[in-house]
Amino acid sequence: MTTLSLTGVAKSFGRVPVLRDVSLTVPAGTRTAVVGASGSGKSTLLRLIAGFEHADEGEITLGGTTLTAPGRFVAAHRRGIGYVAQDGALFPHLTVEQNVRFGLPRRRRDPAQVREVMELASLDPALAGRYPHQLSGGQQQRVALARALAPGPEVVLLDEPFSALDTGLREQTRQAVVEALEASGVTTLLVTHDHDEALSFGRQIAVIAGGRLVQSGPPSAVFDNPVSAEVAAFLGAAIVLPAWAGSASDGVDCALGRVPVRHDRSNGRPGARLLIRPAQLELRPVDGAHNAVVEDVRSRGSHAEVLLRTAGTSSVLIPLRVPAHEGPAYRAGMPVSVTVAGGGVLYPAD
Repeated sequence: MTTLSLTGVAKSFGRVPVLRDVSLTVPAGTRTAVVGASGSGKSTLLRLIAGFEHADEGEITLGGTTLTAPGRFVAAHRRGIGYVAQDGALFPHLTVEQNVRFGLPRRRRDPAQVREVMELASLDPALAGRYPHQLSGGQQQRVALARALAPGPEVVLLDEPFSALDTGLREQTRQAVVEALEASGVTTLLVTHDHDEALSFGRQIAVIAGGRLVQSGPPSAVFDNPVSAEVAAFLGAAIVLPAWAGSASDGVDCALGRVPVRHDRSNGRPGARLLIRPAQLELRPVDGAHNAVVEDVRSRGSHAEVLLRTAGTSSVLIPLRVPAHEGPAYRAGMPVSVTVAGGGVLYPAD
């Protein structure tokens, strides 16, 4: 197992910078997810690691070997890196077995080796003679993974491999891929625009925005304490409210009342914004004092969306999900009490 390290990596296409000063370490045998919006530079990052593109600046090392540095560039086929593209990129004229065997050196292309790596990728041996067009999308991606794992690479790169699959198949395929990677012990880097996928994939998440790595760390830590309100919103449903008065140690006032602060990123600046997650809100109808009014209730199948308007002069609209069976308990114009569990994260106002 080998550690992958990037230091000060930069890449531009013409005069357009795509990546700027990216430094990241993927510890040996672990899985890291790189998440970012379309055009943020995450796929370019994979191509630089794989050796499909030359970096303009910085170093990429794998274990004790320098792959990219000023004056040095190791060709893609000599890097010991497996790559799984978004569409799998299987050879359409080859069977499953032939696709998997293609990645093996000639001396290791025996049927037993192919069966072993197919089993690792949760592929039924009965599929060995089929062609890619005879497989489901999830099966094609598992074949692509098996082909990437067959040579025993030190690192596997996954470029949004589940994005073309429907929701149910995506989850099933992702779980099969994670189990295969876990069993192989290979160091893995996944790029995705799906925050749920990134947060559940492995030991580390790295957030890219505008070509820069803005935050990295354990998924739970990044989700709980995002570096900015913008990163918070990208990683999942977020409610950001103006906050004032009080101090971070005592909690701050917002449209929902006094709320504790669990992380203070405001740097002591006078104006502030408070981040809370919808799952932290507890909602109940009341007859007397209230801090919000139901604006609308919308059925969404498995759940209902209750749109709240906070009380007071600086009212804020807050969408909140409740289980479908609780939806009928709320109606437009109903006063409600909203309490916040666990506190929020405080950011500067701008």
